[in-house]
Amino acid sequence: MKYYSTNHHSPEVSLQEAVVRGLAPDNGLYMPERIERMPESFFEGISRMSFQELSFQVAKCLFGEDIPESKLRHIVYDTLQFPTPVVKVENNIYALELFHGPTLAFKDVGARFMARMLRHFLGTDRKVNVLVATSGDTGSAVANGFLGVDGIQVYVLYPKGKVSQIQESQFTTLGHNVTAIEVDGVFDDCQALVKQAFLDKQLNADMRLTSANSINVARLLPQAFYYFNAYSQLRQKLLAENKQLVFCTPSGNFGNITAGLIAKRMGLPVKRFIAANNANDVFYQYLQTGEYHPTHSKQTLANAMDVGNPSNFVRILDLYHDSWEGIRTDISGATYTDEEIRETMRYGFAADGYTLDPHGACGFQALKQQLRADEIGVFLETAHPAKFKEKVDAIIGCDIAIPERLTAFMRGKKKTVPMRNDYNQFREFLLKR
Repeated sequence: MKYYSTNHHSPEVSLQEAVVRGLAPDNGLYMPERIERMPESFFEGISRMSFQELSFQVAKCLFGEDIPESKLRHIVYDTLQFPTPVVKVENNIYALELFHGPTLAFKDVGARFMARMLRHFLGTDRKVNVLVATSGDTGSAVANGFLGVDGIQVYVLYPKGKVSQIQESQFTTLGHNVTAIEVDGVFDDCQALVKQAFLDKQLNADMRLTSANSINVARLLPQAFYYFNAYSQLRQKLLAENKQLVFCTPSGNFGNITAGLIAKRMGLPVKRFIAANNANDVFYQYLQTGEYHPTHSKQTLANAMDVGNPSNFVRILDLYHDSWEGIRTDISGATYTDEEIRETMRYGFAADGYTLDPHGACGFQALKQQLRADEIGVFLETAHPAKFKEKVDAIIGCDIAIPERLTAFMRGKKKTVPMRNDYNQFREFLLKR
């Protein structure tokens, strides 16, 4: 399988080069040259498969031409050592809980998979430096996914004062091969520093760089696995009630929903998607007007979605050949203020006994407002609510328990490198490492 750049000004590359390079030389994002459909027999038997087995079948369709089957099976099974259950919240509305992995966030799937795939492609005698910008959960998932992996040095850039204390502790207390860089700016500034580093030819000549954001196809594509797993858990209900499946994805950088759209192209029987935004509504506005106007991000209660210029928007455009009408056919949008998010969290806890995190609350509310009578809706609960404990406790008036995995991170000592929003300073720091 070859991978092309969404900017179409760079040559096609192999999966190995796309993963190791991360970003194309023309600043585009890599996409597979084709998306194969899963056979009908796969869907007929999907309810009898484990999460690991069905994901392996999907992985073979995505990566089977480039990785030996035995190695790919090992990568998938080693990555997915935790469940992604579908939990009923209200009639015809379900939560796909993606917070049962090591860092209690959905990005554990893509980050762990990428770490293992990258190690496979690097072999034993090559080294690489992973740069990742985070608005919250990406940093912890990537840092823990790559922690202790020989030959890989990780640099996590995050906006000072704009991630929760618990999120911050998950990547600033690790040490070893993980360096946390605290940038005086917002997430978009961190992402811009990372992208500029990838485009710096001299820097790349001096040190091998790659990305672990959803920019990287090895981070992005495995996120399709849990969309298939959600369908497998609801297939019998969907068939028995003759209803169609709708996914609602809380969206920031839009990698998660892009993976869902790719799953649909692979034959997943999903009717449509809803992209749920916080006040950073650039995509929502695009759906309304057909015009895309990236802007500086706004700080909100749902901080992991504080993105004013989503990287994966170009992948969505590419999937739909720049057709605004085509995108609107498959995706609707929603946007919520902080107060609306708070109200939804209070409602979910009081009416349904379900504790929503701020991001999942956006997804839940969008389903409540947009779900039709002939549909069953699944919203993605992307992070454990305890990762935002202070906010959640204050909103729902309850002292939610902190899982031991999170408590262990909080006992560690914070180790960070403070940095201005200045590329020259960032570049100099990397070269001195």
